Amino acid sequence: MEKKIVNNYGSFDITFVKSSGSTMWAADGKKYIDFISGIGVNCLGHNYKPLVKAISKQARKQIHISNYYFSDVGLKFADELLAVTGFEKGYFGNSGAEANEAAIKLARKYGQLNGGAKRKTIVTLDWSFHGRTLATLTATGQDRFHPECFAPYPEGFKKIIPNDFDALKNAFDNTTAALFIECIQGEGGVNLINPEWAQAAAKAARDAGAIVMADEVQTGIGRTGTFLASDALGFKPEVVTLAKGIAGGVPMGACLFRGKAADVFVAGDHQSTFAGNPLACAAGLVVVETVSQPEFLDRVNHAGDYIRGAISSWNLPIVKDVRGKGLMIGTQIDSKIKPFDIEVKCLEKGLCTTTAGTDVVRFLPPLTISDKEIEEGLKIYKSVLEEFCK
Repeated sequence: MEKKIVNNYGSFDITFVKSSGSTMWAADGKKYIDFISGIGVNCLGHNYKPLVKAISKQARKQIHISNYYFSDVGLKFADELLAVTGFEKGYFGNSGAEANEAAIKLARKYGQLNGGAKRKTIVTLDWSFHGRTLATLTATGQDRFHPECFAPYPEGFKKIIPNDFDALKNAFDNTTAALFIECIQGEGGVNLINPEWAQAAAKAARDAGAIVMADEVQTGIGRTGTFLASDALGFKPEVVTLAKGIAGGVPMGACLFRGKAADVFVAGDHQSTFAGNPLACAAGLVVVETVSQPEFLDRVNHAGDYIRGAISSWNLPIVKDVRGKGLMIGTQIDSKIKPFDIEVKCLEKGLCTTTAGTDVVRFLPPLTISDKEIEEGLKIYKSVLEEFCK
């Protein structure tokens, strides 16, 4: 397969042919428990019947019409998403990187309109991750994502240490256009952001004349137990970016605006051919209507608490920390062991996981994962960790 598809992903030699719930089957018939849901994308699991029905129905009606026009399902989805999140306006895209590009462009224009050419700096956090385009890579606060081969990188980004109150003293001035916070640092290691620090950072940015933006590409759409993770942090951003789970597996992203950010973009500022097509919006409508229900989010929190509690209760010496919120979970592993080696061994035994940072095994299971699938996955995970303890 590598000879036909450029293996940018370092893909494993497994071909999946069908899935249901949080379980997948490979071409050889082997069963796997899915603890990563396409890296947080399949939030309603695989083959979720209401989602399949909505996609099939919309495909028979219309798939794409271009953004020269509106679609009925697109308008309905926008209304639902804005009502649930409390934002005023939004832009639809195709991915998290594209949503973050929109946020970066909006921040730059906001700065230009509210301070002139000097106000263009976007402040992000060390250990953050914002995407794979040149701009979003530059915004990312991890040197390993900045290889020299892709240089030169765009200017106008500044990094500060998260959860460090001293770092806020000189972080913002009249050259700052925006503060861009990843509400939980997924790729950085499932690192939690302190709510008091987030609120202080947001206040400092606004006092300097900047807007505040939240990257919720991974944390949004119920992943952390609230519809938006920024709701729990309490800093009320003017801009939020969404993707991954927003359409349950159909490619989609969104950038939502309110307050000072609501009227920055005008026609021609940012566009995309496939963005917000009726098929993606039909899928997104099912996701938003399902995930926004209080009982659904309660279940996400209960399942996440159970998984983290179970791993902690094993008292295994290689486990240094178990952290996260909702069903975004990280196990910090002893530095002598590579998380990737654990990922490989889990896969051999029928459990799909992933890694984060330099020392974390990460779980992002479907938000609909059943108790039975949780137990099956944890049984495999425990057996693998025990092997590495020997």
